[in-house]
Amino acid sequence: MALTAETESRLYRSLRVASGAAAHLVALGFPAAVAVLARPGSSLFSWHPLLMALAFSFLMTEALLIFSPETSLLRSFSRKVRVRAHWALQLLALLCALLGLGIITYNKHLNGKGHFVTWHGLTGLLAVLYAGGQCAGGVLLLYPKLMKNWTLAKLKLYHATSGLVGYLLGCASLMLGMCSLWFTTTVTGASWYLAMLCPVITSLVIMNQVSNAYLYRKRSQH
Repeated sequence: MALTAETESRLYRSLRVASGAAAHLVALGFPAAVAVLARPGSSLFSWHPLLMALAFSFLMTEALLIFSPETSLLRSFSRKVRVRAHWALQLLALLCALLGLGIITYNKHLNGKGHFVTWHGLTGLLAVLYAGGQCAGGVLLLYPKLMKNWTLAKLKLYHATSGLVGYLLGCASLMLGMCSLWFTTTVTGASWYLAMLCPVITSLVIMNQVSNAYLYRKRSQH
């Protein structure tokens, strides 16, 4: 029997709620697992994986999920409050990423190793720089009059799209980090594949959220 439009709508909404809940759990669970593996404080390097996981898995994911109509933890609050929370989380993510980058750079310097000579290192550097640029670009949304030839709606759309690119870069850096010697010697077998699945899940949820926001904007124009 064919599903009615109302039933399909409810089913789709339920799937979005379930996927959003999974993204929240993964966003928190992945850094927690990394903390157990890295044992922060046991060495200078141990802070690098934790800070990067906090930046790109937890803080940045939660900063983007704040605008989800189904799974935002602040959906009962006004948009103004959610925007401020988004800003706070993004700045914390950038701070963690910068600290993580600084620590691994200094650690390589102490050990006489080359800087940014792997795909993980290059992608991580690009992700951190991109996050900094994205935060700077977000200022335009606070002061849209600085861009006189752009509407606020268009600025929001481009900021969201650009933010998605930066988020995917961060997730790619995490996945490449899980191919490093440190991670592969610590996590093996099915656990490794499960860990690799974490940024994939959050990326798919965030991409779906951004694409739905774009489609909603297109429909509202007609």
